[in-house]
Parts: sequence; C-alpha cells; structure tokens
Amino acid sequence: MMGTKAGDSVTVVIIDDDEAVREALEGLLDSVGLRVRSFASVQQYIDLGPVIDAGCMVLDVRLPGRSGLDFHAELARSPSRLPVILISGHADVPMSVRAMKAGAFEFLTKPVHHQELLDAIHAAMARNREQRDRERGLAVQRSRFDSLTAREREVALMVVAGRRNKQIAGDLGLSEATVKLHRGQAMRKLEAQSVVELVRIVDSLTPS
Repeated sequence: MMGTKAGDSVTVVIIDDDEAVREALEGLLDSVGLRVRSFASVQQYIDLGPVIDAGCMVLDVRLPGRSGLDFHAELARSPSRLPVILISGHADVPMSVRAMKAGAFEFLTKPVHHQELLDAIHAAMARNREQRDRERGLAVQRSRFDSLTAREREVALMVVAGRRNKQIAGDLGLSEATVKLHRGQAMRKLEAQSVVELVRIVDSLTPS
C-alpha cells in the first residue's frame, strides 16, 4: 500500500512482516502527510526498492529470510547512507548497542509510541535532506572544478598547497602575471571569493 500527499518528494520505507503493524504505520504516516511504502520482507523491498526515492527506513529487526539487523549492516556499508530506524518486539540491550554501533539512526521497541516514531522519522528525514544538499553542492563544485583548464587546475592546486605566485611562476616557468591570470580564472570559475574559500572548495573535492 502507498499513501501520498501533494508536494512530497521522498518516501518513508517500512519493512515489517506483520501486516497489522504495516497498516497501522502506513495510516499514521499518511495522516501527517508523509509518503510511505511498506514491504513484508527485505527481498520484497530489494525487488522494488530501486524505483523508490527513500528518505528513511523503518526496519523490523526480525524478518523472514534476511534479518533486519543483517540488512541494516549491508545498508551501512553502501554509499546511500539511508537513515534507518530499527524496531523490534524482542529488543535487548546488546541488540540495541549492536544496532547503534552499526549506525542505526534510532532503535525503538514495539509497541512503538506514535509520537516517538514520528519524531525519529522527521529527524531522520532532516538528516537525509542535509546529506542530499551536501551531495548536490559537491556535484556543483566538482562540475566547476572539471571546467578548469589543465593549467588553471595546476595553479589552483599549487595555491591551495600554500605556494606564492612568484614560487608558482618559477616552478612552472611562467611569468607572475600569467600565474595571476590563471589563478583569477580558476577562482572565478569556482566562484571562490578568497584563497581561504578556494582552499575549502578544493579540500571538499579531495578524498581525505
């Protein structure tokens, strides 16, 4: 089942083998205007999941086939970084600790208190939006950086490394005026207003 509201862009995914729980959570989330898709198993989600723009996941720990904990561990290793709220009717302290150490956004015990779940979902969706915004920003900066000529990129990287115009000119066999020209062009294309901002931009594109 799926609930939708006008203007929604992302979906809350629920994976729980209990049909009554799925229907109750669908009704709850739909009542507050959240788009929701529910699945009875991990495999069912995997079969359809790629077409869903998920903002967070509510995942039961004990499921037929692949368990929620195992699937969460797999998600945590993936590049998606989808926030996952784990729920269980058989929670214990070691299980909770294991889940949180594995990167779960939250761990809730059934029967889940509606407001507690909604608070966790809204917080998870907010984190997901922030992550998407960061990724979009990086994509824009990467596109700008890729638009630099080879020489502009070379000069920009040397500036970021702390080299002065005169030093760069000597290293590259260029005039200082030419270095300044390439440096200015690079900063214009990257929309960097200062060397500090140039350093921040380049560092954000460089794997740590």
